[in-house]
Amino acid sequence: MDYDIKDIRLAQKGFLRMEWAQQEMPVLELVKKRFKKEAPLKGVRLSACLHVTTETANLMTTLKAGGADVVLCASNPLSTQDDVASALVDYFHIPVFAIKGEDNDTYYRHIQAALNHRPAITMDDGADLVSTLHTKRKDLIKGIIGGTEETTTGVIRLRSMAARGVLKFPIISVNDADTKHLFDNRYGTGQSTLDGMLRATNRLVAGTVFVISGYGWCGRGIAMRAKGMGADVVVTEIDPLKAIEAVMDGYRVMPMAEAAKIGGFFVTVTGDIKVIRKEHFAVMKDGAVVCNSGHFNVEIDIPALEKMSRRKRPIREFVEEYTLPNGRRVNLLGEGRLINLAAAEGHPASVMDMSFANQALSAEYMVKNSKKLERKVYPVPAAIDREIARLKLKGMGIQIDTLTREQEKYLASWEMGT
Repeated sequence: MDYDIKDIRLAQKGFLRMEWAQQEMPVLELVKKRFKKEAPLKGVRLSACLHVTTETANLMTTLKAGGADVVLCASNPLSTQDDVASALVDYFHIPVFAIKGEDNDTYYRHIQAALNHRPAITMDDGADLVSTLHTKRKDLIKGIIGGTEETTTGVIRLRSMAARGVLKFPIISVNDADTKHLFDNRYGTGQSTLDGMLRATNRLVAGTVFVISGYGWCGRGIAMRAKGMGADVVVTEIDPLKAIEAVMDGYRVMPMAEAAKIGGFFVTVTGDIKVIRKEHFAVMKDGAVVCNSGHFNVEIDIPALEKMSRRKRPIREFVEEYTLPNGRRVNLLGEGRLINLAAAEGHPASVMDMSFANQALSAEYMVKNSKKLERKVYPVPAAIDREIARLKLKGMGIQIDTLTREQEKYLASWEMGT
């Protein structure tokens, strides 16, 4: 078995951490039990490009239990947990190509290694696997029946490909499932982003001006947590509807040009490029902390910060201090990459339980229905979404009401008025 990881001797630690995460993933466990009995993915080659975490590892073992022939590579150079990569190789014989801190060349070499598996299904976190397929490995496209995508950033890229008519196979947008973005993006990103920032800086959030760029579900979650820790939250947005929502939720809203002057912490979660730029760095307060929780580090114009600084030095693990010509210091966290995975462990297992159940069931759906699907991006079927919610409630020991026959009749009728 071919693989490329940091150190196989880390496997036992990774195995125990996988077991710890598994305890908070009851939905995925139920899926795994059914997959073992039915083997819906039997003989299907599947290449996954995901954050290599304990939760992802439990998804990989679920897919393998369903009969899939799985290979995993990292979807971000700083998001790999090396002990988990080792456990997957040593305990479960799943090929992994991922090393935390790998350089750009190694990152893409690992993507190529995953594609050498000649997958029938792709599973992406940011669409780098699909993008590489469409640009550098077109020879493999014929054998692919479809794929899944988990992130907002990846879905934006894939919808662009579909709109331009260049997408060559159907993709299911796991990110669009309610049981994904309403929980993973909001509660997962909210908690894990603050976790990463605090681990990296050990700074007090209370009493600071905390600037969040983007008020989608991830931005909402971060704002909620920052406010709960006592921060004065400022939101920057380009969408008037989201901006109004942020105002109604109790936050200040202003352009980044103004927010840059007053912020102590800055977090980008937009999915776009150069959200924080040269003109913003130039007016920041001394000691400002800048980080990103979107999928790619392009949200922060790091080349501009490098060029305009007279000194750069690592001052803490995952913290680089840039000194500007005016003597002020800007602290960049985690090289501008996903701070929740660069400096912490990513989302808690409880929310990833639903996200990865969506991944597993969407892969099964793709195997059964790919011939009916066109070359475009599809949402997760509503029946899968609702079933995952039902199973999650069951796993939490929570019961809900059901409609009476009279209520069902009323909702299906139009005759009855006031």
